[in-house]
Amino acid sequence: MKVAVLLSGGVDSAVALKLLQKEGHLVEAFYLKIWLEEDEEFAHECPWQEDLSYVTAVTDYLHVPLTVVPMQKQYYEKIVDYTVSQAKQGNTPNPDVFCNTYIKFGAFFDLLGHTYDRIATGHYAQRIDTSDGVYLATSADTIKDQTYFLSYISKKQLQTALFPIGGYTKKEVRELAAQFGLPNSLRKDSQGLCFLGKIKFKDFLRHHLGVQKGVFIDFETGKVVGTHEGAWFYTSGQRQGIGLPAGPWYVVSKDIENHTVVISRDYKNLTSRRKNFFAAHCRWISEQVPKDGFFKIKLRHGPTYHSAAVTFTDDKAYVCLYDPDQGIAPGQFAVFYQDTICLGGGIIQP
Repeated sequence: MKVAVLLSGGVDSAVALKLLQKEGHLVEAFYLKIWLEEDEEFAHECPWQEDLSYVTAVTDYLHVPLTVVPMQKQYYEKIVDYTVSQAKQGNTPNPDVFCNTYIKFGAFFDLLGHTYDRIATGHYAQRIDTSDGVYLATSADTIKDQTYFLSYISKKQLQTALFPIGGYTKKEVRELAAQFGLPNSLRKDSQGLCFLGKIKFKDFLRHHLGVQKGVFIDFETGKVVGTHEGAWFYTSGQRQGIGLPAGPWYVVSKDIENHTVVISRDYKNLTSRRKNFFAAHCRWISEQVPKDGFFKIKLRHGPTYHSAAVTFTDDKAYVCLYDPDQGIAPGQFAVFYQDTICLGGGIIQP
């Protein structure tokens, strides 16, 4: 097949490229440049330059043609604006989910990807082809599994996708990188959101939303126990980064209009530990709304599933968890599974 491979500079996509090359496919590499000049100014560096240097080293080593694709305009409109507007409303956005849907398998496909048989990435996920259709399945590595971030892609997008490392664990991918002699085999994994790299999300929000002084309120006493620089810097269930003594403190709720953040030191006993919530704007990879029943659900990226009873209506899902979760955050995604199959997801509502 003729395959477009999206490289990030990390070891996962580099191994994916090499595996496809070994299988005899005609591979071409692409690096999507998404940073705007104004963002580079606030970051005080070129966040993409180091990534691109690793991408170039890998493609030169493997003798694979590389194209750098400017996608700053599309990324700003679809991802950055969405992230900033959601945070400003008090929600907790998840731009990595939208990045896959609207950029990697969206804008890139429209621009160049449609001329290839497949678009390959270094995601830890598996595409399962059967006689009755194509399915998105979890990866061999339960901790690194990234189906959560792929849950919003369409059936058509999945049909064009390849995930070459989905059947491997991270440890095995590292071993393959060393075996192949890839120049980035020892590079550390990136942390945080897809478009920020080493830049802290709080610094990104500070640049776009500024500072708005407010107060921390103790849930139990109703008293002011400290000050903060903006309610949009915090999310439900958050424990790290509150910066007050006599903790640990947990974020219970926040009020963007009044610039208040309610916190508690006894989160496990709070009524805010919800079991029930609505997910809206749901998308189903099969294009079929699931029947009401019992499902496994992820409320965030990671190996943890919740068991839940779910009722579906059009593009909404009413979820009743068996066990409460301390960090059900509006704006984040609830992703639904049957066994190892990722069905799709929706956005958690306030």
